[in-house]
Amino acid sequence: MPSLIRTSVFVALASTFGFLPVLAGSGPGDAQPYDSLEAWGEALFFDPNLSANRSQSCASCHDPAAGFVDPREAAPGAAASLGDDGVSLGDRNAPTAAYAALTPEFGRDAEGEWVGGQFLDGRAATLEAQAEGPILNPIEMGMPDIESVLARLQEDPQHAATLRARLGDKADDPKAAYAEITAAIAAFERTEQFQPFDSKYDRYLRGEVKLTDEEELGRLLFFSKQFTNCNICHQVGTSQVAENETFSNYRYFNIGVPENTALREANGQAGVVDHGLLQNPAVDDPEADGRFKVPTLRNVAVTGPYMHNGVFADLETVVRFYNHYNSRRPEAQINPETGLPWGPPEVPGTVAMTELETGPALDDQRIAAIVAFLKTLTDSRYEYLLDK
Repeated sequence: MPSLIRTSVFVALASTFGFLPVLAGSGPGDAQPYDSLEAWGEALFFDPNLSANRSQSCASCHDPAAGFVDPREAAPGAAASLGDDGVSLGDRNAPTAAYAALTPEFGRDAEGEWVGGQFLDGRAATLEAQAEGPILNPIEMGMPDIESVLARLQEDPQHAATLRARLGDKADDPKAAYAEITAAIAAFERTEQFQPFDSKYDRYLRGEVKLTDEEELGRLLFFSKQFTNCNICHQVGTSQVAENETFSNYRYFNIGVPENTALREANGQAGVVDHGLLQNPAVDDPEADGRFKVPTLRNVAVTGPYMHNGVFADLETVVRFYNHYNSRRPEAQINPETGLPWGPPEVPGTVAMTELETGPALDDQRIAAIVAFLKTLTDSRYEYLLDK
């Protein structure tokens, strides 16, 4: 992943010493455009000058060194991201940008269920539409309008040269320029750097490695239709050995996640209800209330905290949360992170009890095995993070 590293180091130096990133040439006349849309998208992805205070880039909340999530401790438990203004704090956990390009466009599937789209509520139908949002969001990168974004691009000779090469006479058109920006960022996010499919699980499928006994038990449990319900939501195809499985069917469910009260106290939104899919402008069905998109499980072991609001810190806690719907053991009804009973669902009326209450309760050995299997879904470049 050398290009990511080079760009990341360059941006860090630019931020430290206060200069604008000029990667080719010394002025507008001799700067050369980026040689591909993907290369330009990479530069834009790491460019903090696309934020109001020149302090935040796409990579700030989707750090390639951290599984394309936000590793900063800006909120309790790193549950949400801090905005470019240094004050604003979001209310949802930043999802990984890894494998996001494989999410289908938002719409209804053959069975009439909402599926796909970007963001946790699918409000951006495509990857390009998603790239439009953070730059102009006042609590994220905070740019006031597309005209300001174009002005920032024109400060950089290579960005300006690329706009001229791509748009010609329309290079000064803010709307056209912004569409090019989002297309470039989306093109970069479609590269193999975001979806390498080289985890231990992938290597196992190719016959290159063997799983441990615990990992194999976890794999069998995960794909079982008798002992767990994991694959109801976290499997695209029907084959247990399908390559390039993203471990999400991209549908929307309310699984009864409790409110993250610590985050709400920190961001000043105590008492606010996150209605999930129902907040998508394209959706007005009351049954969508409280539903969130099923996330990919790729790199799940190194991209905590978990759930749409970052309410759980540990992956094992997530598995135990699911298990509490099926177990009658008193200890299963206790959140191990707090020592208290699981909090009530933020939106109680639409919890998917039919899907949640399928399968027998899991004992500690089987919970540990599922966690062990989920760790095998970690891209090879992040495997060292499993020991931290």
